[in-house]
Amino acid sequence: MNRYPLWKYVVVVTALVIGAIYALPNLYGEDPAVVIATQEGAVPDEATQGEILSFLEQRGVPAMAAEIVAGQYYVRFESTERQMRAADLLAGRLGRDYTVAMTLVAATPDWLRALGADPMYLGLDLRGGVHFLLEVDLEAMAENHMTRHERDFRTALRESRIRYTSLERTEYLTLRVVFPRAAERDQALAVLRDAVEGLAFTTEEDDERFLIIAYLDEDAFREMQDFAVQQNITTLRNRVDELGVAEPVVQRQGRERIVVQLPGIQDPARAKELLGATATLEFRMVDLSDFPFTGDPEGRTPPDAEVFPQRRGGHVLLKRDPVLSGDYIVDAASGFDQDTGSPQVTIRLSGTGGRIMNRATRDHVGDYLAVLFMERVTETVLVDGEPERVTSEIHEVISVAQIREALGSRFRITGLRSSQEAADLALLLRAGALAAPIDIVEERTIGPSLGADNIERGFQAVAIGFVLVILFMALYYRTFGLIANLALMTNLVIIVAVLSMLQATLTMPGIAGIVLTVGMAVDANVLIFQRIREELAADSSIQKAIDNGYAKALSTIADANVTTLIAAIVLFIFGTGPVQGFAVTLAIGLATSMFTAIVGTRAVVNLLYGGRRVTELKV
Repeated sequence: MNRYPLWKYVVVVTALVIGAIYALPNLYGEDPAVVIATQEGAVPDEATQGEILSFLEQRGVPAMAAEIVAGQYYVRFESTERQMRAADLLAGRLGRDYTVAMTLVAATPDWLRALGADPMYLGLDLRGGVHFLLEVDLEAMAENHMTRHERDFRTALRESRIRYTSLERTEYLTLRVVFPRAAERDQALAVLRDAVEGLAFTTEEDDERFLIIAYLDEDAFREMQDFAVQQNITTLRNRVDELGVAEPVVQRQGRERIVVQLPGIQDPARAKELLGATATLEFRMVDLSDFPFTGDPEGRTPPDAEVFPQRRGGHVLLKRDPVLSGDYIVDAASGFDQDTGSPQVTIRLSGTGGRIMNRATRDHVGDYLAVLFMERVTETVLVDGEPERVTSEIHEVISVAQIREALGSRFRITGLRSSQEAADLALLLRAGALAAPIDIVEERTIGPSLGADNIERGFQAVAIGFVLVILFMALYYRTFGLIANLALMTNLVIIVAVLSMLQATLTMPGIAGIVLTVGMAVDANVLIFQRIREELAADSSIQKAIDNGYAKALSTIADANVTTLIAAIVLFIFGTGPVQGFAVTLAIGLATSMFTAIVGTRAVVNLLYGGRRVTELKV
């Protein structure tokens, strides 16, 4: 009685070893670092890496180490002061061909990283960083949307030579067109329904006036709002990626707000500039007088043309007047040509945009159309050897394609090298700019020192709770209390290991979940030990009392933990970030405490008392 088979001991020991290995990286801390990548996201070549290290050495900011981890090139430094100085110097030296971002990199030894052991991420309140609450200006978006429709109405009626008395915005999402005669109204209704998408139409008659009422119904407006918010989230995530932040949070809050949390970011100004940046697109005809371009980009050009760099290298000469702006793009999706199987991007324009594109391209079949991407950015340059931030506009051609037929509201861009390039182009066309204006309504910067203070306070809370529980268990339950304390320590190690293996983000509420788990972890042992006491009081043998204590307390322990686990699941499903962090650590703690308190302590008890005659049980 009270003996485990060998395989159960193997399971317990294996869990302990794995837990210790994967919890260990959290003891090594993090190093301030700068992550450097090309504009395409690739690692700089070896020559550039050597130049970077030599340049830093010459400027008195030597690197502690440089390495490539997970496809990114990191340069580590001994202090945050050196890191920030190096980031400014490198941004000015490398220019816009490279992205330079400050971050914190785990100082985990190579042998642990070879085993896939990494520390868990720390949240904003522990690591420091910046928190932004952004509000999407949906009213401005709706205003722009209806203004574009009003412009489309005027264009369609003018091109169809239909006379109208007036065209005005009567309400927030309603347009009214007045006609002198019913025939003209009916003719205009057919034209407008064909030319303008996304609006519902009704007709009215008022004092010998014939009216068309066009409006955006509530469902369509809500769908448009959701699309704008989601597209803004996609755009913001793409911009956050340039900052090299580990575990950023970009999520929707309510109907029109977006939360952006950047743990570990040490350049709040750069983050703010990047999140609020604007980008636009234009379609322009290629000037065939010098195509492919062979001249000097800085030389003279025809008065009606301009030279722009291409994203894939080289330059191209474009007509000065744009054919169309990106405001008319409704949707863009990547795919494959059914005939050739080559990558392509399918673009859908608004009704007015389609007519403009058709007029511009029907006489230019065989010519080339370019997509010009423009963005206003703030970057760091070296002025007299010192870094200085300047604002400039970036113009680059992201695609040049041949016009094979007159284009309309739907057309394809082909000639792309890969499906990834097609997906990237579709993303730029669809989400290169924010779908609706955003305003920063809340901004908080949490310094690393405050994060360190939070970590210290959290550690103190865990330590105080841990020590008090250990003292109580040791004094009240004696030997069995010491066994429970061993299980409690093991439980903490396994919780940290599981969080690290899942690469979960630990926050202050998460630490609160761990503190709660410390108290709850011994509940199972208290139930077991009390049950053993009752069995001994009922004159059961010591071996029988141990066996019955574990067996009869199991159902009560399971009920208590399952009900708490249900609460944790509900908190995770319906809660937001901090509440979800609390729920995750609580759920993990419940699962690990069940293992250590029942399986782990039983293994130790069996080793101490099982299979031999015991005259006294210190419980």
